[in-house]
Amino acid sequence: MEVSIQPKSTSGLYDTPLLHQSAFWSAVKKKQGITCEAYDIKVRPQELGLSNQSAYLLDDLLILIQPITKESCLAYSPYGPFLTPSDEIAGPFLEELSEALRPHLPEECIALRWDLPWESPWALDADGFDENGQWKGPPQPELQELRLNWGTCEHNLRKASGDILPTDTLLVTLRHDEDDILASMKAKTRYNIRLAKRHGIVVKRGSFEDLDVFYTLYRQTCRRNRLNLHHRSYFETLFITGCDDFELLIAYLDRQTPLAALFITYSGDRATYLYGASSSDHRNKMAPYLLQWEAIKHAKENGCRQYDLFGTPPNKNPAHPMHGLYRFKSGFGGDELHRLGCWDYPFNHEEYEEYSKVELLARGYHLN
Repeated sequence: MEVSIQPKSTSGLYDTPLLHQSAFWSAVKKKQGITCEAYDIKVRPQELGLSNQSAYLLDDLLILIQPITKESCLAYSPYGPFLTPSDEIAGPFLEELSEALRPHLPEECIALRWDLPWESPWALDADGFDENGQWKGPPQPELQELRLNWGTCEHNLRKASGDILPTDTLLVTLRHDEDDILASMKAKTRYNIRLAKRHGIVVKRGSFEDLDVFYTLYRQTCRRNRLNLHHRSYFETLFITGCDDFELLIAYLDRQTPLAALFITYSGDRATYLYGASSSDHRNKMAPYLLQWEAIKHAKENGCRQYDLFGTPPNKNPAHPMHGLYRFKSGFGGDELHRLGCWDYPFNHEEYEEYSKVELLARGYHLN
């Protein structure tokens, strides 16, 4: 297999439904002080097991360079690459792509981490679901590695100790009219949308001046659900980078009291529900339901074909600590997508093993 790599400007990244592979996301990360690199990819479709008539497939790739120590760093590709090989070629393609990128990465780079957007092959296996139709999730890492390394030369792909971006999500199709989209939702969700309207909930588009409104709700949400709290400057960067790629929507009670807010981003033909927040008060007003429905309508009006609810538990198991989130998001319909998650291709095995041990203990080190 031969994969051709050519460095390019991050501002020239192709239009893509994957927000985290976009020029906008690169600009956001640069403002946060993270080194970003971009590369064009060229490969023959036959080598990816694809029956494409073109001579070559062209794609590109965003990579973030994250320092680990003063002497080492990790290269991370958030939801990359978008170019998707057939299942049996996935490992060899990642191996060849990693080796092709290796000369372009810093000498002190200990590994290349792929946060793969590809659908998990175990989500396509008939025996991957229980008698209730719930996905059972991937097998143990050792078995995952055995499958992905099949056909590779070096058997060097390693399942990372944790995933950074959500591996499980729901994609709502926006190709139909609003009545059909509503009809695909659960009856309880439709009822709660109507209930919020009867309670006088109104959704408005927010501006930079409304960031305090969002952040107050966001702090409450993180405290209530024991989530990691991003600094306010993280959200300021979204506004500073460009207003055409995202919206802040806020749901008010009687047009005065903010009860819920969310950031929706636009990339390619997909809108992504990136962050949401809600008040601990007036929970019976169902503001998040109407807010989410308005966000879906905004996405459709902006020409999007999909709405990514961006992160759910892998199934509807009531014992899962985030089952409430699954119940809320699944109410809006959508097709389940289970991604492969984070995979590492080590360059320096000794340093990588040490880093993996530290990361396994920390489990809170995020690069996205």
